[in-house]
Amino acid sequence: QVQLVESGGGLVQAGGSLRLSCAASGRTFSIYAMGWFRQAPGKEREFVAAVRRSDGITYYSDSVKGRFTISRDNAKNTVYLQMNSLKSEDTADYYCAADASFRTTIVVAGAYDYWGQGTQVTVSS
Repeated sequence: QVQLVESGGGLVQAGGSLRLSCAASGRTFSIYAMGWFRQAPGKEREFVAAVRRSDGITYYSDSVKGRFTISRDNAKNTVYLQMNSLKSEDTADYYCAADASFRTTIVVAGAYDYWGQGTQVTVSS
């Protein structure tokens, strides 16, 4: 089992920045990739970004590319999401996820085996 704990959410003005963290514990050696997803009220959960643990290759949704940066610190079993130039449409609950099954695609929610409890991000305009 893998446990994930997110932190760093909060309220920020449009144009501002936040950094989310996700700390993994448990069977962390089994993690192949980690990702961030978000879900706004009344909307489906959507992919934000992902990073492969071994080589650091990253993936982004078009809506955040150029504004958000995902990174990982394998020694700390932690993944980060640096969010810059935030917009009101970025307001959502953000979830960290871990893929322990070496799936070929990591940009969909179905690829992930473990999920954090979520952290709320509110961007005021």
